[in-house]
Amino acid sequence: MKFFIDTANIEEIKKAAELGVLDGVTTNPSLLAKEDGNYKDILKRICELVDGPISAEVTALEADNMVSEASELCKIHKNIAVKVPCTRDGFIATKRLSDKGIMVNMTLCFSPLQALLAAKAGAAFISPFVGRLDDISHVGMDLIEQIIQIYENYVFSTEVLVASVRNPLHVVESALMGADVITMPFKVIEQMAKHPLTDIGLEKFLADWKKVKKD
Repeated sequence: MKFFIDTANIEEIKKAAELGVLDGVTTNPSLLAKEDGNYKDILKRICELVDGPISAEVTALEADNMVSEASELCKIHKNIAVKVPCTRDGFIATKRLSDKGIMVNMTLCFSPLQALLAAKAGAAFISPFVGRLDDISHVGMDLIEQIIQIYENYVFSTEVLVASVRNPLHVVESALMGADVITMPFKVIEQMAKHPLTDIGLEKFLADWKKVKKD
């Protein structure tokens, strides 16, 4: 399973990269808007820090404009993966972009049918938003299970990228289901490394070691 961080914050990316487990980064207009500076400069800096797919999202709504905007984003760095929404025009744009060899991450996926269309259109990644489904009383991880099954049935190369992750349990379930990628906010990556029994055990070991040194 590949680990991506869902942020445009350079400091968070640096801290996550220090762990040695970071395979890529996902950004979106909302995340980039939180940061100071030109968005292209921010994306370029991210690409310099992480050698993996760096998702940058188009804001156009019409297919021709999506393709044009995607082409500009790709000029920033060879590792840019263009995020395109799961809309009718988005599928059209994805087909055109994938035919050009451009890596596309189809985002805002909320149904297995959207995921099926994305794979048929040649998307490199499909990003189902599990947390937002949970928010409206649907079990988001059920969608991941359905997509994985469909992709396995037809041996699609599109990777399932679990997005809108809210807690470590989403990570566990994604790993058990065999998702290809999961993108997480920095706080979830930090939570994964922590366990109270580890802290208690370490505290006891150190206390006992102090006794040994005194003896």
